[in-house]
Amino acid sequence: MPTENPPFKIILGSSSNARREILSEMGYEFTIMTADIDEKSIRREKPEDLVMVLAEAKADAIVQRLPAGGRLEEDDSTTLLITADTVVVYQGIIREKPTSEKEAREFIKGYSGSHAAVVGSVVVTNLATGKRVGGWDSAEVYFLEIPDEVIDSLIDEGITFNVAGGLMLEHPLTLPFVDAVVGSTDTVMGLSKALTEKLLLEAQ
Repeated sequence: MPTENPPFKIILGSSSNARREILSEMGYEFTIMTADIDEKSIRREKPEDLVMVLAEAKADAIVQRLPAGGRLEEDDSTTLLITADTVVVYQGIIREKPTSEKEAREFIKGYSGSHAAVVGSVVVTNLATGKRVGGWDSAEVYFLEIPDEVIDSLIDEGITFNVAGGLMLEHPLTLPFVDAVVGSTDTVMGLSKALTEKLLLEAQ
């Protein structure tokens, strides 16, 4: 667990509500900056490689927007920037955020009575020293049959378009149809607590 007054400041480089909630649950205070990158222009065949390179690209984009290329004054306390990325892998195919209602429906119907893997990366950049550390984690999610009316409600709400693979485990509509999670629930939600804690220590 973090100390009451950690010897560093944190910037969370993400607009994800789930990531904000997870980092708050871990006991950290932080500020938020978002990286405006064209994720579709960055491609890798392996999901582990893709999430790592995307988290690094987000970090680079945020560092470039900071004064002096992100390097802070020596007398300032250390600031650690956390960036992350998540994809869903279904039947060997990488899925990012659905881009249409048709795709969102296809994604969710596919999970019904089936399972998918979630691969998530975390990258921590020390803005005082430039040191960067990162890693990835994965989890498997098994689903019961998801009724069509639930799928319709999820799509109407629009939330599926903001999450990788259209998969929002913690959503009240989705949760009753989750049969089992093999691995860490916070990895599925977008930020592995154990991995984040480990990298925050390593980056100091």
